[in-house]
Amino acid sequence: MPHPVLWRASQVARVRGPVWPSGFAALDAALPGGGWPARELTELLLPHPGVGELRLLAPALAAQQAQGGSVLWFDPPAEPSAWVLEALGIRTRQLVLVRPRTPPGSRIAPGRPARAALPAADVLWALEQALASGQAGAALAWLPVRLPADALRRLQLAAQAHDGPAFLLRGLEARQRPSAAPLRLVLRSAGPDALRVHLLKRRGPPLAQPLDLALPSALAPAAQARAAAARAPSGPAPAAARPLVAQQP
Repeated sequence: MPHPVLWRASQVARVRGPVWPSGFAALDAALPGGGWPARELTELLLPHPGVGELRLLAPALAAQQAQGGSVLWFDPPAEPSAWVLEALGIRTRQLVLVRPRTPPGSRIAPGRPARAALPAADVLWALEQALASGQAGAALAWLPVRLPADALRRLQLAAQAHDGPAFLLRGLEARQRPSAAPLRLVLRSAGPDALRVHLLKRRGPPLAQPLDLALPSALAPAAQARAAAARAPSGPAPAAARPLVAQQP
């Protein structure tokens, strides 16, 4: 039997650690081991935040919390909404936010978004220590495209002691840069409640076509009802659209 780190190029590799089902059967069938891997980094590359990445990850995060684990978020681009997370099954009581320290008097240059800057050294340090401790649950880190050359290698080494999934969310431009993460996915919106997933890198053959996944609705039930009513035709159908009825002689 071959060593677990070796695989044929024509076959999807096995995984060495635990696997967390994604909650999407088509995606699990394409991922090595049948789900999100532990002890490895998974990179999610986005054109912008909010394409559906949290709805994609919610089943695995909720499963991690159900087993007593916590979810660590490192430098998210916006403050999380408690009611949205609870609606997705993510318990806010088991959610830990890690923010970088801001030196007194410091400010971001005009026209330069914070996410485009180099990551704060304390965020990278905290993420590496959390993964290497083996005590953290699921980890999500929002990192910029630009990273120190050895940053991803250090994080990947630290992740080998981490039994939960570890996700790095970065801009789409990072796809042109090399990465030590064994699993890399490009996520794009395919509609209000749909996500297109392209497997950029996995231990196995490339996936010929992207996957289109149906996501849980982002709207509350009342908002869903209003949206459905707005889409429904109102009033009698125009005469040209009515079915013709044959006249009886």
